[in-house]
Amino acid sequence: MPQNPQKTVISIKNLRHKYKEGDGEKEVLHGINLDFYSGEIAIIMGPSGSGKSTLLKLIGAQLTIQQGDVIIDGSHLQGAGQSALREIRRKIGFIFQSHHLLNSITVLQNVQLPLAFDKSQDGESSRRLALEALKIVGIEAHAEKKPAHLSGGQKQRVAIARALIRKPAIVLADEPTASLDEKTGREVVDLIKKMSRSLGVTVVLVTHDNRILDIADRIIKINDGNLAG
Repeated sequence: MPQNPQKTVISIKNLRHKYKEGDGEKEVLHGINLDFYSGEIAIIMGPSGSGKSTLLKLIGAQLTIQQGDVIIDGSHLQGAGQSALREIRRKIGFIFQSHHLLNSITVLQNVQLPLAFDKSQDGESSRRLALEALKIVGIEAHAEKKPAHLSGGQKQRVAIARALIRKPAIVLADEPTASLDEKTGREVVDLIKKMSRSLGVTVVLVTHDNRILDIADRIIKINDGNLAG
């Protein structure tokens, strides 16, 4: 179970979001109110088009808040300037379905990337932190390889290491098992669970995969832009 379930680290208040559709607009989130707690693993489920990925992007400050608010560890996203948003994003690690690794550089360098503009780190310290993160996910032996030489599961482990490099309080995962077979997908989510428990990280994970629901402390269902149940 979460280490400190009473502490709210993400608070969503009356969140609404619209996209342009033809000459009009379509509202994809209809006044969502939701909290996430320290150290918990929360899985968001729903059919395609239900708004779950939009919700995740709004939590991660990847989309502009239109109406309502998202509060990350006390910091409001609504009305925040670019500098404040950068600071908020530094508290968050991201894991995507498609890895987003650069094939032109090594695994180690991919993991170092989030520290590229961190003035508190130099080349040596960022290398050390990247190696530590790769060790946590059990793939340090592949540090000098290019991503093209890794399997899908190994690439996702690299993506998890990259998400951990800043020691974030929150990790957002968007369909992390979608491109993996059942065995590899299970290994990846077990690793995410281990990471959450050992590091006290809050994980918010969007998935269609019913096979991984057992890692969740809480399952949140969203349908047509509304919380279900």
